[in-house]
Amino acid sequence: MLLGREGTIVEAVRARNVADDPATRFLLDSKDHFDGRRTARARGLEIVGFYHSHPRSPAEPSARDLAEFSYPGHFYVIASLRSERAEVGLFRFDDGNFQRLSFVTVG
Repeated sequence: MLLGREGTIVEAVRARNVADDPATRFLLDSKDHFDGRRTARARGLEIVGFYHSHPRSPAEPSARDLAEFSYPGHFYVIASLRSERAEVGLFRFDDGNFQRLSFVTVG
C-alpha cells in the first residue's frame, strides 16, 4: 500500500498476497489492509494507492488490474521484473481508466 496525503506518496507499506495463485494474481490480505489504514490514520496519513509487480509482463496496467484495482483517484505503482533492468510505472486511476504519470527503468 502507498501511504501519503493530498496526492503525495510518503511511503510504501507491505501487505501479504492471499490469492490462490500468487504468481498470476494479487489479492490484498484484509487484515494487512485494515492495519495499514489504522497505521496511516494514526500518523495523519491515508492510503493513497497500491503497488505490485508484474514478474513476466510490462509495467503497464493489465486487464485484470483494470477489473480489480479501481480505487478512483488512487496511485498505482507497477514494477516489471521481466528483464535484468526493472521497469517501474506510476499511474493514477481516474474516470474509469489508468493515466500514466511516470515511467523509469532501474538497474
